[in-house]
Amino acid sequence: MSMAEKVADPATIHDPITETFFHKVMLLFNRPVSWPDWAMGLGIVILSLICTGTFLLLGANWRVAGLVGLVQLLFFMSDILLLTLLPRLRISYGPWQGQFFSLAIPRTVVTMLLALFSLAGGWNLDFILVIAAQIVGTCLLVWGAIIEPSRLQMTELDIFIEGSPKRTDPIRILHISDLHIEYLSRREDAILCIMENTQPDLILLTGDYINLSYNHDAEAYGRVGMFLSQLRAPYGIYASLGTLAVDIRESLLPVFDDHQVKLLRNSCTLVTVGERGVLALIGVDCTHDMVRDASVLQHINRDVPLDLPKVLLYHSPELMPQAIDLQIDLYLCGHTHGGQVRLPFIGPIMTGSQLGRRYVMGYYEEEQTQLYISRGVGFEGLSAPRVRLLAPPEITLLRLCINNNYPNY
Repeated sequence: MSMAEKVADPATIHDPITETFFHKVMLLFNRPVSWPDWAMGLGIVILSLICTGTFLLLGANWRVAGLVGLVQLLFFMSDILLLTLLPRLRISYGPWQGQFFSLAIPRTVVTMLLALFSLAGGWNLDFILVIAAQIVGTCLLVWGAIIEPSRLQMTELDIFIEGSPKRTDPIRILHISDLHIEYLSRREDAILCIMENTQPDLILLTGDYINLSYNHDAEAYGRVGMFLSQLRAPYGIYASLGTLAVDIRESLLPVFDDHQVKLLRNSCTLVTVGERGVLALIGVDCTHDMVRDASVLQHINRDVPLDLPKVLLYHSPELMPQAIDLQIDLYLCGHTHGGQVRLPFIGPIMTGSQLGRRYVMGYYEEEQTQLYISRGVGFEGLSAPRVRLLAPPEITLLRLCINNNYPNY
C-alpha cells in the first residue's frame, strides 16, 4: 500500500545549498582542477614565496626567510603526495588539485601569523615554531585523510515507541546515509560485511549517494548501482533522495529503476515485518526549502493511518520541528556528517544545516519524536578535503520495538 503526491520538477526548485558561502568557496577552490601542470606548480611556488616575503618584511634575514619558504614548499609537496596516495589506498578518489589549495591556504596563513611572534622570541625560535606547526598539520592530515575515514563504525541503538512493551522482538533496521560514492572504497566493503554479520530486517538509506566531484560522471552512477545491488534485507530496502546539487535527479533516478531499492519520493508505504508490526515509512525529497518540504511532509502525513508507528526518511535534520508537531515516531537522516571536522571543546566547524548546531549528530528525543542523525559514510566532494576529524564514518543498527497489536494491512 502506498500513498504519494506529485513530485515537483527539480528544475523548478531553488536549491538554497548552492547559494551558501561555503558552496561558493568550494567551487572557487575547485577551479585548479582544470589548470595545466605548470599553473599548479606556479601557484605552489607563489604560496612559498609569500611565506618568505612575509618574514623578510618583518625583518628576518634572507637565510631564515629562505629556509621558511623551503620548509613550506616541502610540506606542500608532502600534501600532494598524500592526496595522490588516497586512491591507491581505496579511501577517496577526488581530484587532488582543489583539495591541495584548501589545505595550502591554512598552512600559509599559519606560517604568516607565526612570523609575528618573532619580536618576542627571535627568528630562530620562530623558525622552529613554523616547522612544529607544519608537522602538526601533517599529522592531523594523515589522521583525518587516512586513519579516521577507514574506521567505519556501526552504532547500535534501541528505540522504543511510546506504549510498546519492551518484551516485543525488535525490528532490526540498518540505516545508511551520505555514501557520496566516487569509486567503491574500503567503506562500502565494510558496510557489506556489517550487513552480512547483522542480518537486518530492513535497510533504510537517506540520501547523497554520489560525490559532488563525480555527479556528472556516468561511471560513478554505475558504481552507485553496483553497491545498491549488493544490499540485502528480507523485508525490503527503502530510500529517500538527498540534496538537489548532489543527487542530480535526472542522472540518479535511473539507477534506482534497475535495482531492488524502493525509492520513496514524497510518499508513504506500509511495511509489514512478519508478526512484529507494521511501519509507515515516509520518504520526502530533500530540497532544503524548509517551507516547501514541511508542506510536503504535512500533506503525506494526513493519509497515514493514525495507529501506525511513523518513520520519516529525510536527508537533513531540518524538518525536526515539523516532525515533532506531526508526532513522527522515528526520524532518520544524515547530511551534517557530524560536522565532518570537529574541534575539541568546540565541536563542528559547520553542519550545512539551516538549523545550525541545534541538531548535529547522534540521538535526540523531543516529545514523541526520536531523531537519529548519522555521521554518514563518505565525503562531500569538490575542493573540500577528503578528511574527517573526530567524526568517523558511521552506519547505524537500530533495534525498533513496536506494539505488535496493529491490524494487518
